Amino acid sequence: MKQRIPLLLVLALSSMYTCSIAQENNQPPKGFRALFNGSDLSGWYGWTTKNPEELWAMSKEELAQYKAESLKDINKHWSVENGELVNDGSGLYLTTNEEFSSYEFWIDYKTVPKADSGIYLKGVPQVQIWDYTDKSKFGIGADKGSGGLWNNSKGANGKDPLVLADNPLGQWNRFRIRQIGARTWVWLNGKLVVNNAILENYYARSRPLFHHGPIQLQTHGGEIRWRNVFIREIGPEEANKILGASSQDLGFETIFNGKDFSGWTGAVDNYQVVDGAIQCKQGKGGNLFTKKIYGDFVVRLEIKMPPAGNNGLAIRYPGSGNPAYQGMTELQVLDIGYPGKLAPYQFHGSAYGMVPAAQGYLQPAGQWNFQEVTVIGSTIKVELNGSVILNTDLGKLDDPELLKRHPGKTLTEGHFGFAGHNDPVQFRNIRIKSL
Repeated sequence: MKQRIPLLLVLALSSMYTCSIAQENNQPPKGFRALFNGSDLSGWYGWTTKNPEELWAMSKEELAQYKAESLKDINKHWSVENGELVNDGSGLYLTTNEEFSSYEFWIDYKTVPKADSGIYLKGVPQVQIWDYTDKSKFGIGADKGSGGLWNNSKGANGKDPLVLADNPLGQWNRFRIRQIGARTWVWLNGKLVVNNAILENYYARSRPLFHHGPIQLQTHGGEIRWRNVFIREIGPEEANKILGASSQDLGFETIFNGKDFSGWTGAVDNYQVVDGAIQCKQGKGGNLFTKKIYGDFVVRLEIKMPPAGNNGLAIRYPGSGNPAYQGMTELQVLDIGYPGKLAPYQFHGSAYGMVPAAQGYLQPAGQWNFQEVTVIGSTIKVELNGSVILNTDLGKLDDPELLKRHPGKTLTEGHFGFAGHNDPVQFRNIRIKSL
């Protein structure tokens, strides 16, 4: 029998191969572009460990003035030698003028004994760089090596690297970093050291990582050199494939065959199959739901909305009534272009009528979104395009009026489905796993 190679292993091996063929001399490989031109600091300015929302709050004129002023400090502590960015260990961090959302980033670095540094992603610390031989810092993780998401909470996935992959001091090291939403992968010298971990928002841990932001090269106590600084932005289609790649290996079951409504019931006549996706018919609605009942589960799917499109995910639906009230909840599916003034709990991903989701992470109308919903007991977590936009415990809601409006909130099992509202919203690649 031919042995099946797990998809994640294939992706990891592919990543090691592509990392090994990166071009040198600051000339990017195919599909990438250089953020450092090899000769000067064009395209960069200075910032430090400060919330980038302070930058975004500035007027266009204020921001231009700040960036110009910051270059005085940058030029004092940063220089270019033989095609290498050199920092003396002090000063502001070199920060890209451009901001990025989903991307693949390559960079080489070389540092000196006792120094440590890092790479800020979307303006948030950090992919850690250590002198892994510095015993004075073993207590804070230096002995584990570089590449971890050091500012994540204690015990969080990705905080410590999976393996020690640093080259000996004095040699060049190569990072390959991939980030989709907050989902982060890090390879160091061809070895996977962070695998699909959420980078926490250091400035407000209860909020998701920013949708977009700059890349920063930290200065921290000793000379560090950088070269071959390349980036490739990742589009929604590729991002969705990467985010959904592990479903088959993790025991997810496909619950829609892409052809018909086998295994589904409810308002079947109000939905149709279009190009392998479930689509609510224009001007129709109603609740389409699985025949099977689920208690605790994880569901992964892709969602595409027309402009102002409206639908919902029925969670633990009893099979009759309105999912938002008779079910545990309806998780809102709503395009950002929906007209009129909305309550906070009406935006996409919200537990309708109860708990609002974070905004700003939805793709524009007409593009597919990858969404994962985890339901355990009274808790619901919604991850949209790699960012956690809702993480709540409905069991902690005790307002009498709210409880009266949502009698199904305490259901421990029910059907999964869609709550149509007259718009041709589409769903595909629907996979579920009971917990």
